[in-house]
Amino acid sequence: MSKILITGGAGFIGCNVAAHHLRRGDTVWVFDNLSRVGAQHNLDWLRSMDCAELTFVKGDVRDMDALVAALGCAPDRLYHLAGQVAVTSSVTDPRTDFEQNALGTFNVLEATRLHAPETIFLYASTNKVYGDMVATQVVERETRYAYRDLPQGIAEDQPLDFHSPYGCSKGCGDQYVRDYARIYGLRTVVMRQSCIYGPRQFGVEDQGWVAHFCIAARQGRPITIYGDGKQVRDVLWMEDLMAAYDAAVERIDTVAGDVFNIGGGPDHTVSIGREFRPMLEALAGHPLEFHSGPWRPGDQRIYCSDIRKAQRDLDWHPQTDFASGLRQLWEWIGEQFGPPACG
Repeated sequence: MSKILITGGAGFIGCNVAAHHLRRGDTVWVFDNLSRVGAQHNLDWLRSMDCAELTFVKGDVRDMDALVAALGCAPDRLYHLAGQVAVTSSVTDPRTDFEQNALGTFNVLEATRLHAPETIFLYASTNKVYGDMVATQVVERETRYAYRDLPQGIAEDQPLDFHSPYGCSKGCGDQYVRDYARIYGLRTVVMRQSCIYGPRQFGVEDQGWVAHFCIAARQGRPITIYGDGKQVRDVLWMEDLMAAYDAAVERIDTVAGDVFNIGGGPDHTVSIGREFRPMLEALAGHPLEFHSGPWRPGDQRIYCSDIRKAQRDLDWHPQTDFASGLRQLWEWIGEQFGPPACG
């Protein structure tokens, strides 16, 4: 059995990670301030597992004392998943974004360095650290954008170019986590994650777009697509992300201090308006109401992770195709929100 501490443990990814470890018989501490939509619901779900190995700590990563107290459990593994998650929110309130993401990550690192330096530290970073990549040549096709010269997508050696306050704050955390391995010898791994989707995701318009679209479709609400709908994302099923986390921990002696792109890669991409929309309408069984909006700041025409480094060094690759994962998410949302609204 292992001792697991998860900051943001009541969020979408966090509660799935917590459940994954509880099912394995590990002891889990969930550290969360319950500010996110659906967080209390996810915590209630974890508690419904009736597992004595679950401890909830209500706390905020901006509170150093709370973090030090939480690390008193001397975890074998720490998942740092807490933080502000939306580009649009960061533009509206950059100070809070900085305090939660940059300062919050620094606090978690410092608490770990001072009080649990042997802990394996996994950080959920983002592909937004690469910015809008304006110098990367993109071609427009019938239903999607594509990289002209990068058929495998964006690799980890792509120059960092933080665009938007969110990109800056997450990028700051990304580099701090990496450097704490080099300077202080912490056993950290940075995961630059793409669009993760799966059950327990209460997506909203500015974050968690796959779940947000599905929830809106279930409830008969209109959906807004910003831009021309040809923008492409690589998508990754939640269980495949957990497999990547486990693979990194199993190889921590060789990958500590490293950075990995963790996403669906070129075989798991979809354009939001031209390809995803008909898939969603097929699940709903009727046409859906879509509206158009202007491009949003920092919105990439295409982002696709080159995941070959993770495939090589972690012996990891995505297992779940998007059509299968989407259907599972659709069914879970139906259990939460009821049957689809009539067309």
